Amino acid sequence: MPLDYLIRLSGATRDARANLQLGCVLALVAGAVNAGGFLAIGGYTSHMTGIISGMADDLALGNVTVALAAFGAWLAFVSGAAVTAIMVNWGRRRRLHSQFALSLLLEALLLLVFGLTGNYLAAMPNVLGPVTILLLCFVMGLQNAIITKISGAAIRTTHVTGLSTDIGIEMGKMLYYNRRQLPGDMVRVNRAKLLTHSALIACFFIGGVSGALAFKHIGFPAATIILAGVLATVAGMPVWHDLRMLWRFHRRQFGTRK
Repeated sequence: MPLDYLIRLSGATRDARANLQLGCVLALVAGAVNAGGFLAIGGYTSHMTGIISGMADDLALGNVTVALAAFGAWLAFVSGAAVTAIMVNWGRRRRLHSQFALSLLLEALLLLVFGLTGNYLAAMPNVLGPVTILLLCFVMGLQNAIITKISGAAIRTTHVTGLSTDIGIEMGKMLYYNRRQLPGDMVRVNRAKLLTHSALIACFFIGGVSGALAFKHIGFPAATIILAGVLATVAGMPVWHDLRMLWRFHRRQFGTRK
């Protein structure tokens, strides 16, 4: 049933299939948000390698202000990942079914804020530009940490460089010719890993194309409402489950005291 599927997709009980499916959904969202960020501020906010490299170049060239801005963007990304870790561990200690879904709901809310700032960015670029960069970097760190925590670092949604590296390694194993047929010396391709990482990159790319078209043609508010709606739908059932349990607990407690 659809409700059972949504509970399994973002609930506390995990399996490899649910992790991959959630990873693909989040990769689509990440690609769309990354594209929207480029249209808004002319840069990709999930690319921490580029941001750190740019910071080093600007420091070497004496552009201290620009380097500090890049450092702030990196701190925002790290802060987003830290917030996810805090929320997941808080939920895990309380045995919440929504220990992962809470971060998804926070991401949905922040995307709505991005839609609002993006709509007025052209009118107030000096004020909203830096805010938008920090917000999107925070969101990307938040999301990347969600799927990293869920999958035990087996799946990433914005780290396309790492995914591409792993694809290349597995392709090399596939092309390698085992001349000596010794069981302990055989080079074997991990086809599951190859397919998983290929699917994540494909979803990120499709999300980027779809997001760019959506942000360009229907505007920032409408596009972010769609993205936030996807995340809220994915996260809604585990959160609703915990709210129902909390309500029943308080009702029993209140009835006992009476």
